[in-house]
Amino acid sequence: MERNAFFDNAKVILIFLVVFGHMIQPFIGDSKSTEAIYIWIYTFHMPAFILLAGFFAKGSGNKKYIWNLMKKLIIPYFIFQTLYTIYYFFIGKADWQTGVFYPQWSLWFLFSLFSWHILLVLFKRLPAGWSISLSIFIGVFVGYFGEIGHSFSLSRTFVFFPFFLIGYWLTVDQIMWVKNRHVKTASIAVMLSLFALIYIFPVIDTGWLLASQSYSSLGVESFGGLIRLFVYMIAAVMTISILAWIPKRNLGWVTKLGTRTLYVYLLHGFIVQFLREFDLLTVNHWFDVIGIAGLAALIVILLSSKPILTVSQPLIEGRLAKVPSLFNHQHKETSS
Repeated sequence: MERNAFFDNAKVILIFLVVFGHMIQPFIGDSKSTEAIYIWIYTFHMPAFILLAGFFAKGSGNKKYIWNLMKKLIIPYFIFQTLYTIYYFFIGKADWQTGVFYPQWSLWFLFSLFSWHILLVLFKRLPAGWSISLSIFIGVFVGYFGEIGHSFSLSRTFVFFPFFLIGYWLTVDQIMWVKNRHVKTASIAVMLSLFALIYIFPVIDTGWLLASQSYSSLGVESFGGLIRLFVYMIAAVMTISILAWIPKRNLGWVTKLGTRTLYVYLLHGFIVQFLREFDLLTVNHWFDVIGIAGLAALIVILLSSKPILTVSQPLIEGRLAKVPSLFNHQHKETSS
């Protein structure tokens, strides 16, 4: 089955925004425009990424399926949890110590992705409307419990699950509806208006977008559920708006990068945390942000390169399939 370039294009754009967002995060308190860009990105980039993950989910639930999920997600989680902990210690990161089930950096996504697949086995038995409604109710309800937080990635698992489930139920035709001319036109107004509002009234606590805190820790325990519903709506509208402008045609090597986003996601923290720890980046002007965006793009390209894939594949996929092809390529070059 031929890959659909639209989805790979979407993934590479979203992974770039993940890296870029992590790189500018330390500077959001120093610059109003940087803070606005950061919050704007976080209103949609993970919900959109998770929706695409749900679209490609199978949810069969048999033993082989679950075992393959464990090899693909849980084993790499423990490997990278250990690697990041050791790495943080050596670069002198203050909060390097953490529990096994208190995910380092962005590793929460692996744990949550495994959990979403398991939850899908149950939720797919319900009609689409009922299952999505129930997942939204749970995502809103868990915010009232302070015990459900960063540990085990529980809060993010439940809060972001509706997007995974919506992605599972969507068809290709339904997703491609966003390419409608009227939707694309409206999406421009949505994206620009939201950015302007965030810039003028930067009152959104990023805790709402990260989805790892309870309502009490965010200071609005009594009506936190209503705010979460509002955040859900913003995320949904922004996800539609962004996907509306994702190119459908094959962009060559750029599209191919979209097949390697897991590598970028798991590895970019080693670079970004090094840059953070030694204060190698600064934002004093708008062109500094543009420079960081360019560096983020280079990081995505680097971590998607064949040498990096070859070296890291045993850790991420537990196999050495790319090693023989690398040697064969070198042999051909030597022979020629």
